[in-house]
Amino acid sequence: MNEEVRLTAWVRGRVQGVGFRWFTRAKALEIGDVSGFALNLDDGRVQVVAEGPHASCRQLLDWLREGDTPGRVDGVTEIWDTPRGGYDSFAIR
Repeated sequence: MNEEVRLTAWVRGRVQGVGFRWFTRAKALEIGDVSGFALNLDDGRVQVVAEGPHASCRQLLDWLREGDTPGRVDGVTEIWDTPRGGYDSFAIR
């Protein structure tokens, strides 16, 4: 089961002003086959949208939850969907 998927994750904790989006982009590029973006939200969370093979998106989600991320992750909420496309790479917004 490695179909193309869209993962949207909202990461809460101390994740703004600590390089979290840059590290997320670096991890997505390291995993490969993942496109999308990381975006700071007004409420202090970071939104991560990733499209690619299910296994690659799952690996990124696992890293968001338990990896060596900057700052402090208190929790991650995610939804899975079908990909919408339109991303050339993984960007910071």
